Amino acid sequence: MYKKIETNMKIEQIYTGCLAQGAYYITSDGEAAIIDPLRETQPYTERLEKDNVTLKYIFETHFHADFVSGHLDLSKKTNAPIVYGPTAQPEFEAIIAEDNQLFKIGKVTIKVLHTPGHTMESSCFLLIDENGKETALFSGDTLFLGDVGRPDLAQKAANLTQEELAGLLYDSLYHKILPLPDDIIVYPAHGAGSACGKNMMKETIDTLGNQKKMNYALNQPGRETFIKAVTDGLTPPPAYFGMNVAMNKKGYESFDEVLNHGMKVLSVTEFEATAEETGALILDTRNDMEFAKGFIPQSVNIGLDGDFAPWAGALIIDVKQPILLLTDKGREKEAVTRLSRVGFDNVLGHLENGFEAWKAAGKEIDAVNRITPEQFAARLKIGKSKVIDVRKESEYTAEHVEEAYSKPLAYINDWIKEIRPEEHFFLHCAGGYRSMIAASILQARGYRNFTEVEGGFNAIASKTNIPRTDYVCQSKVLQLNN
Repeated sequence: MYKKIETNMKIEQIYTGCLAQGAYYITSDGEAAIIDPLRETQPYTERLEKDNVTLKYIFETHFHADFVSGHLDLSKKTNAPIVYGPTAQPEFEAIIAEDNQLFKIGKVTIKVLHTPGHTMESSCFLLIDENGKETALFSGDTLFLGDVGRPDLAQKAANLTQEELAGLLYDSLYHKILPLPDDIIVYPAHGAGSACGKNMMKETIDTLGNQKKMNYALNQPGRETFIKAVTDGLTPPPAYFGMNVAMNKKGYESFDEVLNHGMKVLSVTEFEATAEETGALILDTRNDMEFAKGFIPQSVNIGLDGDFAPWAGALIIDVKQPILLLTDKGREKEAVTRLSRVGFDNVLGHLENGFEAWKAAGKEIDAVNRITPEQFAARLKIGKSKVIDVRKESEYTAEHVEEAYSKPLAYINDWIKEIRPEEHFFLHCAGGYRSMIAASILQARGYRNFTEVEGGFNAIASKTNIPRTDYVCQSKVLQLNN
C-alpha cells in the first residue's frame, strides 16, 4: 500500500500488513533514498527505473529484529551506500554517520538524529525540505504511533538492563524528539500488530504534535515513571528476533538465490524422499478449513491468509530449519518471499500440484478432529471439561469461556510440555487460524487427545449460550514471566 505526500519532493510509505512494517521511498530532483527496505528488492528497483531517479542512499534506522532488511541486495544492485547511525558495527561496508550529520538527496536534506534506547545504534532521520523547513521524521523503532520501541531486545548486545536502555530511550525522546515542531509528520517503522511495541495505533502516519498529546510514553512526569511505563507488561520477544538481528548485521544469502531454490518443483516421490533425507519441516500454507479436512502427516499449518511470516518466525525454532512447502497453486513464490522476510531461507522446494497430488498418489493422510460451536456447546461441561484458549492473554482477559485455560499460541513450545496425553481438551482461538496452527503442532508431536472448535471464540460467542466471563483465575493463566 502506498501513501503519497504531494509536495516539491515525494514521500511514499510502503506498508506491509503481514509484518506491520513501513519502508519509505523519498525522491527529489532526480535522486532518491530508501529507508528500511524489505528483503525483496525488485519493487524498489522497478520504482527507481519508472521514476528515472538514482538511488543515492539506503538508510537503516537500526539492526532490525523482526524482519530481514533488503539493504545488502539493494546496495549491490544500485551501488547506493548503506547508512547507519552512530555506534553501528555492521560486518559489511557502510557509512556510519555522526549525530546530526547531513545527507543531501536532490534538493532536500536528511539529518541523522542518534536516538539510542530501543537499540544502541537506533537513529531517526529528520527530513528538511528545500526551504529549510523540518518536514518529516522517519522514527524507526524509537517512536511509534501510540507507543515507543521496546527497550528489552538489545540488552545482551549493549550489556545493559532493560531499565538502563529505557532510560536512554527517555533521553532520546525527551531531549531530541519532543523539542521538534508539532507539525512534523511522523513515519514509524511499524504499526499495530508488530511485536516491536505493545500499544501501537492502527494508523501509520501522524503529526508529532498529536503524538505529544496522546502517546502515553511522551506524557510521563519524569525519567523513572517513563522507565516503569515502557517496561511494564513486556512479553518475551519471538524466538527468531535474535537470528534476524544477526542476519541484518552480518549479511545473508541473496534473495534471488533464496527464491531460486525455494521455487524448485518436487514430485510426490521427490517431496517424500527429501523430507526423509533432510528432516525438513513440511509447512502447509493452506487455510485452516482445507487443512482440517486432510493434510500430510507431521506437517504444520500456518496459513498464508493471515500473519504468516510472524507466526512462522515465532514458532519455528531455527531460521536454518530446512522447509518443504505445500501451498495452493500459484502461491509458491508468495510463501518463499514471506518466509525470507523473517530469515527462513532454507526452503528446499514445493510439492507440485499441492495436496491434491499427494492424495491422488494414495499417500497417507491425516486430519484434525474439528467440531462446530454448536457441537462444542452440547459436549462442554463447565468445571469438568478442559478448554484451552490460545488467543493472546489480553484477548482472554477481555472475555473467555468460563473456566478456560489461557495458553497463548506464541508460547506453545513451552506449554506443550504440560499437556497430559490421557486427558482430553477442547482447543480454540478467535477465529480458527491460530487454533489450527496449534492443532497441527500438537499432532505433529504426537498429541491427539483434543478437539478443535471451528470458528473459535467469535463463533462460540455468536452461536451458543456457553457461559463466558472476564474474570481471570490466576491458576488458569499461563505465567508469561516465569
